Amino acid sequence: MFVEDIYTNIFSLIRDYFMKKTVAFVPLKLNNERLPQKNTKKLSDGTPLLTLILSTLQQVNGVDEVYVYCSDESVVKYLPVGVKYLKRSTELDLSTTKINEVLGSFAHDVKADIYVLAHATAPFLTTESIQKGVDKVQSGDHDSALTVHKMQEFVWKDGWPMNYDLAAVPRTQDLDPLFIETTGLYIYTHDLITQRNARIGDRPYLVEVSSIESLDINNPIDFDIADAVYTHILAKRSDN
Repeated sequence: MFVEDIYTNIFSLIRDYFMKKTVAFVPLKLNNERLPQKNTKKLSDGTPLLTLILSTLQQVNGVDEVYVYCSDESVVKYLPVGVKYLKRSTELDLSTTKINEVLGSFAHDVKADIYVLAHATAPFLTTESIQKGVDKVQSGDHDSALTVHKMQEFVWKDGWPMNYDLAAVPRTQDLDPLFIETTGLYIYTHDLITQRNARIGDRPYLVEVSSIESLDINNPIDFDIADAVYTHILAKRSDN
C-alpha cells in the first residue's frame, strides 16, 4: 500500500508539472450603456445570451474551470451548472475602465498558467475554434492566441485605395488577405498579463473564424441579427 501511495504521488507531481492549469472566464457587467442588460437578454426561445458562450467553453478539452467575472451577484441565476461566479469590484464597471485592467484583476484573483478570455457578446464561437487556440498555447509553441476574420475586400483610406491599383483592378480573391481581430476570444499566459499587461504576445496564433463566429453584439440591431442567426440558421443546422 505504501509503494502504491508513492507511485500515486509521483504520478500526481509529474501530471501537475506538465499539465498547465487553464481557466476560462467571461467578464461582464449588467449596466451596459448602448444595450442595457444585453448579456442576460433573452433570445427568441428564452435562452439568455450569456449562456451560449459559457456552455461552449465547458465543452473545451483542457479547460479546468469556467468563471463569470461580474460585480452584480444577480447574474448567478443565469449561469449553467458548473460555471463559477467570481465577484469583481464595481470600479471595473466604469466606462473608462480598460479591458486589461479587468484581465489583470482576474489574474490576481484566480491563479492559472493560461487564461481563456471570451465574451457573452460573441455567442457563436465554436468549441472547435476555441480548442485550436487552447491547444496551441498549451503546447508552448505560442504564448497567445486570438480569433480573426479574413477579409479580402477593396479597402480605401483618405480617399485612395490602400490595397490595389485603380489602373489594374484585381479580382477580390487575388488580393492579399487582411485579418481583423474579432475581439471575441483571447488566450494568453499568466506571465503575459501579469508581467507585460498584454493579452497578445510575441508568438500569437491566429484562429481564423467564420462570419457567424465573428458576430459581435453591441447595439440593439446587433442583437436582432444575432437572434435571427440563432433562430433561423444555427437551429436549422442542428436539426440536420
